[in-house]
Amino acid sequence: MTSTDTEHRKSAFAKAREAIAPRVFYPSAAIILAFVLVGTLWQTPEPAEGETKETDFSVVLDNINTWITQKLGWYYLFVVFGFVVFAAVVGFSKLGRIKLGPDDAKPEFSRGSWFAMLFSAGMGIGLVFWGAAEPLAHYATPPYASPETEAAARDAMHASFMHWGFHAWAIYIVVGLALAYATHRKGRPLSLRWTLEPLLGDRVRGTIGDLIDITAVVATLFGVATSLGLGAQQINAGLDALGLASSPEDSTQTNATQIIIIAVVTSIAIWSVLTGVKKGIKWLSNINMVLAAVVLVFVFIAGPTLFQLRELFTSIGYYFQNILSTSLDAGAYPAENSGYPEAGGFQAAWTAFYWGWWISWAPFVGVFIARISRGRTVREFCLGILAVPTAISFVWFAVLGGTAIDQAQGGADILGLDEASALFAVLDGLPATPLLTGLATLLVVTFFVTSSDSGSLVIDTLASGGNLEPPKPTRVFWATLEGLVGITLLVVGGIVALQTVSIVTALPFSLIMIAICVATWRGLNNDPAIKLKPKRKQPAKS
Repeated sequence: MTSTDTEHRKSAFAKAREAIAPRVFYPSAAIILAFVLVGTLWQTPEPAEGETKETDFSVVLDNINTWITQKLGWYYLFVVFGFVVFAAVVGFSKLGRIKLGPDDAKPEFSRGSWFAMLFSAGMGIGLVFWGAAEPLAHYATPPYASPETEAAARDAMHASFMHWGFHAWAIYIVVGLALAYATHRKGRPLSLRWTLEPLLGDRVRGTIGDLIDITAVVATLFGVATSLGLGAQQINAGLDALGLASSPEDSTQTNATQIIIIAVVTSIAIWSVLTGVKKGIKWLSNINMVLAAVVLVFVFIAGPTLFQLRELFTSIGYYFQNILSTSLDAGAYPAENSGYPEAGGFQAAWTAFYWGWWISWAPFVGVFIARISRGRTVREFCLGILAVPTAISFVWFAVLGGTAIDQAQGGADILGLDEASALFAVLDGLPATPLLTGLATLLVVTFFVTSSDSGSLVIDTLASGGNLEPPKPTRVFWATLEGLVGITLLVVGGIVALQTVSIVTALPFSLIMIAICVATWRGLNNDPAIKLKPKRKQPAKS
């Protein structure tokens, strides 16, 4: 290595040290690395049949998950419903005409690329994982109806629509809108602390602002790591369906396979994040949408098309008919013959997890969609993000979930499967199974990479004080750390650990989001575009 190369390398790392926000970067990294260390070292052997497992990291996570979902499920329901109301009111009100940027700003990306990127980052990998698995799970164990009945099928689709519809995207809007307004309209760095400036003033520059950004970094990394863990499980299931990997039921071999999957895909994500938003991330997002469309159209044509269409429109009607009651249903009066006869059982098992998962993803998706939304109006931002991704999610569940329920009603042995394997079991009942399975597995990989590279870029942006182009060495650091956390969660507790971490990290950030709503409302109402009333036209003189 020449002296010039050494100087260049030193220069790159020196620039990285100068670019980071040390009071955010180092505490965030320490918290996450401590989690990885404790999760790796604090493990006990699996007990023999009939014995109780000794307390270790996985047991602690399980106990925390049980306490939060059972004691605070009502809180998540109430808060998230409030976010839906906030997003709708802001979008439809006079505040909607405010531009996210200077008054003459033009959008940086076309509307198609904008939707593709926010959808890929927002929930793409989750939709592929749960598209068939969740309706099947609710059909077998429904929240209100008797299991495996027509009423159970209706409940299954309605619950899936609830978890992936307006509520999820309203959570993203709360953070994304506040960031986009502060960054593009007010010229602040792309950092969470500035969303609270209308409420806290200059105090966001000090310790309070540091704590806000640290909370956002930790929540983002664990939220993304949850998705990476789910993605690794499903890639493993896809490779198994293709005969290229061990069965997900073989836990020892599966852990090794999934660790390799996370390592390989994280390497690809590192390449993508180094190329930036306008190249790697944009290209992969567009590829995601094309692959998703191919899989969707194939299943629509090859599957029970008429049933899917009926399911789509029936479920949309039922969704809007019951959105208010189910949004606030904390399970005080459970149905005796349902799959969850105990009070709050369904909400604890499913809804609390989803609302926690979306909240933990809110800093990540919020920063990312704020980053790509310069030049949009507040109305276009709110209503576009509420409506279009929700509509795509409904179609996805009607096609994939509708096909799964139709097969289950027809006697196919697909109930009770591992969640990661459900999609491929459904695809096995359609023509051209190997080709379709290969495409679906590739789709999971591209969504996996997009989630990882987008998440790394966002975390690095937060940890560098809002720098839109953070240094490359730290991008690599955060991408690697995401992979390590994903591996740790899979090893210590699988999907339960993934769910628990999302719910736990969401709790403190949900309080910040409530404050963000208040601050955003105050900031928008004090904007010059609202304060300056347009002049009335004078009546023409006769």
